[in-house]
Amino acid sequence: MVGITDAWFTVTQIDDTTFAISEYGHWEKVHSFLLIGDERAALIDTGLGIDNIKRITDQLTSLPIIVLTTHVHWDHIGSHSEFKDVYVHKHEEDWLINGIKQLSIEQIRKDVSRDITIPTPETFNPVTYRPYQGKPTGLLNDGDKIEIGNRKLTIYHTPGHSPGHISILDNSNGYLFTGDLLYDQTPVYAFFPTTNPMELVQSLERISTIPHVTKIFGGHNTIGLNPNLLQEVKNAAKELRDEGLIKFGTGIHQFKGFRVQF
Repeated sequence: MVGITDAWFTVTQIDDTTFAISEYGHWEKVHSFLLIGDERAALIDTGLGIDNIKRITDQLTSLPIIVLTTHVHWDHIGSHSEFKDVYVHKHEEDWLINGIKQLSIEQIRKDVSRDITIPTPETFNPVTYRPYQGKPTGLLNDGDKIEIGNRKLTIYHTPGHSPGHISILDNSNGYLFTGDLLYDQTPVYAFFPTTNPMELVQSLERISTIPHVTKIFGGHNTIGLNPNLLQEVKNAAKELRDEGLIKFGTGIHQFKGFRVQF
């Protein structure tokens, strides 16, 4: 087992070549995931940007790293500038380059600086904090296969939380990385102007049919959810559809293992 002690990040070893890099001192409790192949590694998201995640990835691998962005929200792209190869779904290329016009910098700075429970590094200043902006190395599409040597990753376009949101299946292990499409404890959000409740439910239905999933890894909260949750997701999508609840303003809907807010 790899033992890394760090003032800001917490590293959880999932298996010999898969790691969760978490920021538990912040209310978002966001996770990034490092998948190491035998030729290169894939980093799924880069966290808040309060501290530099590359300090951690440098300790875990010396292989070249490609960054796969589940979606272009500030809490998932914080250390993108530290990596040469950054990929994003084509529907969020503009957001990555120019920022999200519907989300003010004042709101982002308020959210990044609140409810922090451990000391932040001296380099972090919420007054001057700005989300990463830059041109991606390449664009992702639904069905793309990303090979990192002995591991093949499949890209699923799963919009709803954001227009270019993706989920990623690690075919070799059956790990499904769901970003902000599915996690536990706090609601999955689809109530912002940039979200789409109907697309979110369609995406939940889609991932519920992916075969041979052994573990679900969301972008927040618990690391590693039981794949049986996918049946609950399928049931929930049907219930939301049947009851006409898939629209803005219907509130928080509680299901077994997760919640959705429209």
